[in-house]
Amino acid sequence: MDPLLPPPSSSDLIIVKSLISQLLSSAPHPLLSFFLCCMPFPSPGLEEKRAAQYACSLLGHALQKHGASPELQKQIRQLEGHLSLGRKLLRLGNSADALESAKRAVHLSDVVLRFCITVSHLNRALYFACDNVLWAGKSGLAPRVDQEKWAQRSFRYYLFSLIMNLSRDAYEIRLLMEQESSACSRRLKGSGGGVPGGIEMRGSGGPGSPGGGLPQLALKFRLRVLLLARVLRSHPPLLLDVVRNACDLFIPLDKLGLWRCGPGIVGLCGLVSSILSILTLICPWLRLKP
Repeated sequence: MDPLLPPPSSSDLIIVKSLISQLLSSAPHPLLSFFLCCMPFPSPGLEEKRAAQYACSLLGHALQKHGASPELQKQIRQLEGHLSLGRKLLRLGNSADALESAKRAVHLSDVVLRFCITVSHLNRALYFACDNVLWAGKSGLAPRVDQEKWAQRSFRYYLFSLIMNLSRDAYEIRLLMEQESSACSRRLKGSGGGVPGGIEMRGSGGPGSPGGGLPQLALKFRLRVLLLARVLRSHPPLLLDVVRNACDLFIPLDKLGLWRCGPGIVGLCGLVSSILSILTLICPWLRLKP
């Protein structure tokens, strides 16, 4: 990516449309044509620009795999750079918002949630601050900025924030599983029955019975998985938050060199995460609270 890119403008949409028309006429595979038709266009919204940026990253990887012309690949990379720079411009005030969110999270009654959410917002504030420095360097306002060093810093803070988010998700899942398990036990006791279908009888074995322990462990694991699936199905905001954070996790892992995923996986995960974020904006009840 060119370190000095001109600011994005409304002509980006025209560029995308012309590129897509060229690509659809020469797409060597029907799956690529389908992907190009579904690719989101740039728009003034932050999440839409993020989705378009990662769509361009995924598209560039697909074009490289299918042997597209170097000029076309260069245009896609330049468009991705425009969108990245535009996102950084729109995020200039996000550090203050993250700090305000951290101040609100300090007053949560649950200790674990208070710690995870506060630390996550503080890391996001530092991540956005580093991102602002990167924007100043790429826009030419601070040409002496070491962009590689600040990029590594920003992705480290981003990774810590995602780890805190996933820790918060795991904690909430654990609480909900315990509540669901207790509710099931109360229902079974109220009905005067045991485990449905005689599961314990089939999976149990006496202390001296050969191989009795392994079926029990397998049965317990299966029940825990079923309970987890039931909890996530009953709480869509938590499910979406887990999937979004898990997808985002691949981005800093790849950029920091901790786990090389490749541009295709990074683009796909970023696109899925952005679509889920847009979905929570369209349907606010899908946003995890607090």
